[in-house]
Amino acid sequence: MTATELPAPATTTAAPVPGRMRDLVIKYGFIVVTLALFAYFSASEPAFRNSATLLDILRYVSVAALLGLGVTVTLAVGGMDMSVGAVAGLAVSVAAKMMVVYNQVGAIAILVVLAAGVVAGLGNALLIVALKVPDMLATLGTMFVIQGLKLIVVDGQSISPGMTLPDGHTAPGKFTAGFLKIDRGSVAGIPVSVLIFLVLTVAAWVFLARTRWGRVLYAIGANPKAARLAGIRVGVYRALAYVLSGVLASIGGLILAARIGQGDVSAGTSQLLEAVAVALVGTSVLGRGKPNAWGTALGAVLIGIISSGLTIAGLPYYTQDVVEGAVLIIALVFSFTLSRGRRS
Repeated sequence: MTATELPAPATTTAAPVPGRMRDLVIKYGFIVVTLALFAYFSASEPAFRNSATLLDILRYVSVAALLGLGVTVTLAVGGMDMSVGAVAGLAVSVAAKMMVVYNQVGAIAILVVLAAGVVAGLGNALLIVALKVPDMLATLGTMFVIQGLKLIVVDGQSISPGMTLPDGHTAPGKFTAGFLKIDRGSVAGIPVSVLIFLVLTVAAWVFLARTRWGRVLYAIGANPKAARLAGIRVGVYRALAYVLSGVLASIGGLILAARIGQGDVSAGTSQLLEAVAVALVGTSVLGRGKPNAWGTALGAVLIGIISSGLTIAGLPYYTQDVVEGAVLIIALVFSFTLSRGRRS
């Protein structure tokens, strides 16, 4: 072979600048937006820089974050739990019924609420795994059933201490001081509800990212047929995901019950959209493009920053839904449109 016939030496070319920029935007754009909004509100509203305000933001989003973690677990298996808001509302009604009407201590109310969350998760699992009903349709159905049960439990009326019961007697109990500390108490200046939110976020992250069970859940969500061929009991793991979602939603309901201090029949109604929003927003964090616990937590914090910042700035409350919806759309663009372009 002559010199002229020798192949040209291999050369490597750097990735185009636009491609690098796209990768950086996908990976860090969401975090940059969160920090930029925080900096903007801190600069324009001095009250926003107060540490008490920051803790209030975390306390405010704790319920949506916990429900969002439940949605995150079901997203990991390729599903979607639309009943989390109803389960949280049922938790409020059950807690109020146990303490105010049946005069039980807070510990008993907590156990009954958690049991209700497990039953709700098992009901979803029965429909989805055993009866093969599509996830979203099944959980929409259970959402309406649970909302009805919530009203039946409280006879269609909100429960508050000292109320007159349908039989004419006065309710003998009240929300115990220990139960109310779930949201109103603090440890070392940090609200208990914030600590619950942080601890369960870490636990969800460890479970999903650092254990075999979590990796199996992601494998099922990516390709259930391949997971089944690999010997994974797909039905069992999908059922586990919905039970965990029910438990997390019931814990969020406990915080909500301690926050409002009564069995409000409308409790949990608005929580579903926030939970789904923070879970979907969280998929865009660090460009992962998949549900993850830290992403959900950061999504909840971002929505809390927006809501609190707009409120402190004096904007009408009815404008917040528009802003939150826009943030969700942008996050979904980061998660799906841009990341798909990077993979293509």
